[in-house]
Amino acid sequence: MSKGKDKELSIVIPAYNEEGGIVGTIEAITGVMEPAETSYELVIVNDGSSDATGKEIQKYLSNHPDVAGRISLVEHKHNRGYGASLKTGIRAAKNEAICITDADGTYPNHRIPELFGIFNEKNYDMVVGKRSFKKLPTLTKPAKWFITSLANFLVEDRIPDINSGLRIFRRSIAVEFFPIICDGFSFTTTITLVMFSNGYQVHYEPIEYFKRKGKSKIKPFRDTINFIQLIIRTVAYFNPLKVFVPVSLLLFLVSIALFVIARMGILFAETPNDTITILFVGGIQILATGMLADMIAKKKS
Repeated sequence: MSKGKDKELSIVIPAYNEEGGIVGTIEAITGVMEPAETSYELVIVNDGSSDATGKEIQKYLSNHPDVAGRISLVEHKHNRGYGASLKTGIRAAKNEAICITDADGTYPNHRIPELFGIFNEKNYDMVVGKRSFKKLPTLTKPAKWFITSLANFLVEDRIPDINSGLRIFRRSIAVEFFPIICDGFSFTTTITLVMFSNGYQVHYEPIEYFKRKGKSKIKPFRDTINFIQLIIRTVAYFNPLKVFVPVSLLLFLVSIALFVIARMGILFAETPNDTITILFVGGIQILATGMLADMIAKKKS
């Protein structure tokens, strides 16, 4: 698909139990988009909220008929997840250029026209708001550092912010990879890995990051484990050797190290031949599996 200037923008907001922040988010976006020289629509997905989020949105639409025509409300009957909400909103969107942001007031939505201008000016495939790492919760910093370092290694590039929720990208690219994007919090991480793994043009722009309104839905330990699994799985989908070769090499090295240690008479009374053989053969099998997976991935692309 040839890239060109996008004059129209679809802004998608997933909302789950955000009664305290949704109206402020809508006002911030409409307040900056109405004066801008950009035709836009706002697609809000109420993801089965159990609070008054839906009522607050409906009330806002009733009280602001001047902008109600630009706003679409899509309702999930039950909570399906952040990624599922974004997929629903993107499918409902009318434009090729998609902006996603959160409903909790953490992102500087007044920067959307600026980010859209950068997106158009340079014909990028995705423009992402890079949050200030210092302003993220202290307890999440080690996990975020590890996840980002792992992702950087696997995609062989530097990812400044792997899961920022304020970004603009091309609808056609996102829809193409919907089958591998989960319905949970991994949408932004997956689309980042997709873009980097497939050579799309991605630009990061520094942004502010504010304290959220309402209670966070993130569960640090569980979500960190899920993110690590997601990164490995996604990169293995596009570049299997980046995952299989290091594991194979590790098994080879451990088997050789055990052999050398045993021959030197250190730690072992006799050479653990069975263990060494299993590790060495396991390394060969993993390498062979990786090469087969790589051939399948290349044929698929």
